[in-house]
Amino acid sequence: MGLETATYISQLVSTNPTSSDPVSQGDDHLQLIKSVLQAQFTTLGAAAVTTTAAELNLLDGKTTLATEGTAVLSTGESVTTKFLRTDGDGTSSWQIPSGTTYTAGDGLDLTGTAFSTDLKSNGGLEIDSTELAVAQGISQYDVAQFTTGVVDDDFLRISTTSVEGRSAAEVLSDIAALPLAGGTMSGETIFADQLATRAEIKDYSETKVAMAAHAVDISLGNVQTYTLSGDQSVTFTNPSPTGKSCSFTLLVTNGSSSVLSWPASVDWAGGSAPTLTASGLDILVFTTIDAGTTWYGFPAGLDVK
Repeated sequence: MGLETATYISQLVSTNPTSSDPVSQGDDHLQLIKSVLQAQFTTLGAAAVTTTAAELNLLDGKTTLATEGTAVLSTGESVTTKFLRTDGDGTSSWQIPSGTTYTAGDGLDLTGTAFSTDLKSNGGLEIDSTELAVAQGISQYDVAQFTTGVVDDDFLRISTTSVEGRSAAEVLSDIAALPLAGGTMSGETIFADQLATRAEIKDYSETKVAMAAHAVDISLGNVQTYTLSGDQSVTFTNPSPTGKSCSFTLLVTNGSSSVLSWPASVDWAGGSAPTLTASGLDILVFTTIDAGTTWYGFPAGLDVK
């Protein structure tokens, strides 16, 4: 009687049934085969199995699942290096890499599959084994380099892309400035009503201008000339601020050839304006200490020849 007992495929006897077994035992063999298949493949359910023999053979000898970092192998790929991409529809596909070209920058080069350590010689960061570290010391990329020697009390000047040392005298020359001792003025200096304290004046001059429009504008000069022609009224403008003394000298030609009217703010020496020369030069001086509210006037010389 060639009917074995089996639960799994490996327990089936390939020589059963024998030729001498009765035909009536055929149903027992068929029922045994069904029972074994169902016991062997318990989770297939109603789904069709489409895996090929080659794909199943990839699992041959595998007794555990691959751990993280284990290489994933592919079959039928002609390109040496590919990447596995999830396609967003529940599937994945092998892709040829693109856009992965590396372009070296300043101080960092790629040789083979490793970065060079040029960063170390350039200062700042260095590659220490597989990590970045702060390099010891400083280098030409960290501090200014001097194109000329530098000594104590020197100043630094940027010249194009370099830094050079400059002495105090050279700095003054560079910026066309006067030294603390000595020097020659080559242009106008505006004090803007500020003090020049303890100054010793030698060989000085005052600005002389011709009075225009019958108005003494003191901001134009403290010595002014005026030639009378016809009856005129004279005004004084732009004196120094209150609390400061302000004076000017006026040289009048032909002062009494016509009627010359002075500002009402002038207080004359002796109580009245002097009689000027009809055909000649008179020199008058005016002073105020209250920003022109009152002018003190007196003749410095009449009919000067």
